[in-house]
Amino acid sequence: MPISPLDTGRYGSPEMRKIFDEEYRLQMILSVEAAVAHAHSKVGNIPKEAAEEIARKANTRYVKLERCKKIEEKTGHDLMARVLALTEVCEGEGKRWVHFGLTSADVEDTATALQFKEALNIIEFDLKKIEDVLLGLVKKFRDVLMVGRTHGQHMGVMTLGLKFAVWIREIARHLERLQEIKNRALVGKIMGAIGTGAGLGPHAIDIQKISLTKLGLKPADMTTQIIQRDIHAELISLLVLIGCSLDKIALEFRNLQRTEIMEVMEPFETKRQVGSSAMPSKKNPVKCERICSLTKLLRGMIVPAFENIPLWHERDLTNSANERFIFSTSFVILDEILKRSIEVLNGLIIYPENMKKNLEITGGLILSEKVVNKLIEKGVNRQDAHELVRTCSMLALSKKLSFKEVLKGNKSISEKLSIGEIEESLDYNNYLGVTKNLIDKAVRRTEEEMKK
Repeated sequence: MPISPLDTGRYGSPEMRKIFDEEYRLQMILSVEAAVAHAHSKVGNIPKEAAEEIARKANTRYVKLERCKKIEEKTGHDLMARVLALTEVCEGEGKRWVHFGLTSADVEDTATALQFKEALNIIEFDLKKIEDVLLGLVKKFRDVLMVGRTHGQHMGVMTLGLKFAVWIREIARHLERLQEIKNRALVGKIMGAIGTGAGLGPHAIDIQKISLTKLGLKPADMTTQIIQRDIHAELISLLVLIGCSLDKIALEFRNLQRTEIMEVMEPFETKRQVGSSAMPSKKNPVKCERICSLTKLLRGMIVPAFENIPLWHERDLTNSANERFIFSTSFVILDEILKRSIEVLNGLIIYPENMKKNLEITGGLILSEKVVNKLIEKGVNRQDAHELVRTCSMLALSKKLSFKEVLKGNKSISEKLSIGEIEESLDYNNYLGVTKNLIDKAVRRTEEEMKK
């Protein structure tokens, strides 16, 4: 009976869920056993025929998950149950050499790295999709004016393209981090009990190298009986970082979709989608809210991941139970967040006319800094210029007057600035600074990185 929404398939793609499926995990474990047997045969520790028999039987066609669970009920040890199940199906010399020289953590940690390898490929693929969609949005909306907001208040003028350009460079940093984490996290460990290699014999280093090369992994950098958990904590941190960036984007869309703002809206299937069970007219930002909700849970995975770094001596099992949750849960949740983010970005609805309307709400007050700077250029002390414009701004707000007319009517300002200069200062297009240069720079850099 399904308990978690992950079990029901509500969240995450079939491809990501498969990687952390019980039977797929069993196959990863069996693959490690086969690779180590192969390595033993290469250095002459066990007969070639034994390694070949182990490799032949080390798959879920022979080793059944149900049988492993039956054995585990008796042994109380899940990895040993899998070793015994593999031993049962092997014949001849193969039966004798299963799990030779290994400890449970060799197989478990290396199998986990194999899962990470496949899961990170999916994450990378989706991040690149998001980067590509954002690149198109940056170019399309490069010149579309909108209000810039700080503290929820109108602050200045920007373009929608700049907002997208900021996000695309954040995604680019995550792709860079992902490459770095692959170097540190896609590692295995085949060194036996407490990590000395004593049980593997004098060729321990070669056995580890041969077996991990066969599996497409690198040896971990100095281990005890386990791969050190700072590596896993860093990996979870990266997954959470990616989720938080997408949370930020979704949160921005939710705010911009507010009825009184309505500058951007997530896609909505008008013909079939229900926005509210009570109000038939509503179009709630449910996709973005799902992203934000799941990221709250994803952030919680950091705590146990960091708590797992300190363990007793060369190892204990206080990391084991919670890792059965945090690895699969983190990847599946982020997979869902990525898929929904792609869906939102691909179907984003933009309302430039509302952006223009919202720009006008303050009647030019968001350009007050421009007026201050113009006065300074005319010889007015900066603080005096600020106070002059602040006084005019407060008057325009309190009396609901045109900011432009208040400026024109202020003797101290009109003595310094002509009507034409005041009007030029209140032209939104004249206060974008180097916005478009910054956007173009972000586009060029992103396109260059995409070619690599």
